[in-house]
Amino acid sequence: MDPPARALPARHTPGTARRHAGKVVGLVLTGVLTFIMVGAGAAYVDLRSQMDVHDVDDLLGADRPTMPTGVQKQPEDPAEPLVDPYADQALNIVVMGTDLRDGDNADVAGAATELEGAGMRSDSTMLVHVAGDRSRVEVVSIPRDSLVTIPECTRSDGTTTGVHYNTMFNTAFQLGAGDTDDIAGAAACTRRTIEQLTGVLTTDHVVVQMAGVTPIVDAIGGVRMCLPEEMHGYQVDLDLPAGEQVIDGETAINFLRARKGTGFGLEMGSDLARIERQQAFVDAAVHEVSQKNLLTDSPALYKLVEAVLKSISTSPGLGSPEALAGFAASLAKVPPEQVVFTSLPVVEAPTDRNRVVWTAEADAIWERLAADEAPPTPEAEITETARESDATTEAPAGSSATPSDSSAETGEEDVAEEAVEETVAPGVCPS
Repeated sequence: MDPPARALPARHTPGTARRHAGKVVGLVLTGVLTFIMVGAGAAYVDLRSQMDVHDVDDLLGADRPTMPTGVQKQPEDPAEPLVDPYADQALNIVVMGTDLRDGDNADVAGAATELEGAGMRSDSTMLVHVAGDRSRVEVVSIPRDSLVTIPECTRSDGTTTGVHYNTMFNTAFQLGAGDTDDIAGAAACTRRTIEQLTGVLTTDHVVVQMAGVTPIVDAIGGVRMCLPEEMHGYQVDLDLPAGEQVIDGETAINFLRARKGTGFGLEMGSDLARIERQQAFVDAAVHEVSQKNLLTDSPALYKLVEAVLKSISTSPGLGSPEALAGFAASLAKVPPEQVVFTSLPVVEAPTDRNRVVWTAEADAIWERLAADEAPPTPEAEITETARESDATTEAPAGSSATPSDSSAETGEEDVAEEAVEETVAPGVCPS
């Protein structure tokens, strides 16, 4: 009999991690779109012309989850406020980082080896869920090493892939692209895979090229981080001392790609640990944008927006500056504490300890997102865990002792308070 799968350690409460710096979604989108809203003339036209937009709806198949209905039009009078075109509709935006091994990306990702083959894979994937009432945002990171079934996908040239069983999740991106750099097919196959696995409708997507990280970080002016210990990467050029420092664009690429080495979880060689570091870097970058007031500095903001737009490909729903501006206006109303990073519950794959499989708890997360339901609060999770522990703990023979009210009150409240107060991820400098 095979040994039971081992649950992998997580820094956050299983399933949900609430962090202050999760405001990255609202802050970054609002910042980029604020410039679009106030920009005019040549600057507006110049930025709009740099948007790489791909409509992949025809590649997603007919067997999709329930489709949203109704898209609100923008007002004809430019003096009127722009409206959220998807008001009252939940959005599920798939954000993919690509490790395409040619062109500019080859300089940072390295040329593809014969074993890796041609094409590209998604280096990281997140599902960003925006509640229909715009009261909350939830970001779910999907481990690329997850073993899943990838459904048949249709590529942009009309060819199809077969069904692939027990395959790494990020292979969907490569299968959709084929032996080309077809971003549309790659994004479509990834979205189709997510929809078939989770039952969650994906409404839009954004593909970020790895090479684009360098100019984006440099446009910010570098990202200040406070590393808990020295970091040394084995397969990337990464040697960072412990303590406070400013990470430039070139270093940022290696920080985000590093998987094996020493320090800050690199010893684990795990994609899950890398996800934690990536989230910490994003948190730190958001703090940097906020503290430098880049959103109110038009020249600096233009440089940042230009770097972002040159580095992404997106679906039509996010490719219209007017629609984005209306969406951003409603998204800006989301309180920072209502933006949540969720860690997908996984265990080691029985067939390969270097791969993971999703647990039943992951299924519950997808069902909740499909229904547009809010995640449980940290306090509720802790209380429920304490109740389950009390219910399964047997008292010594001959004893009628029961948990005291005072211990229940002080213990649970103390732990809950700590969980809520821990809002800064390791590596992020205090404000």
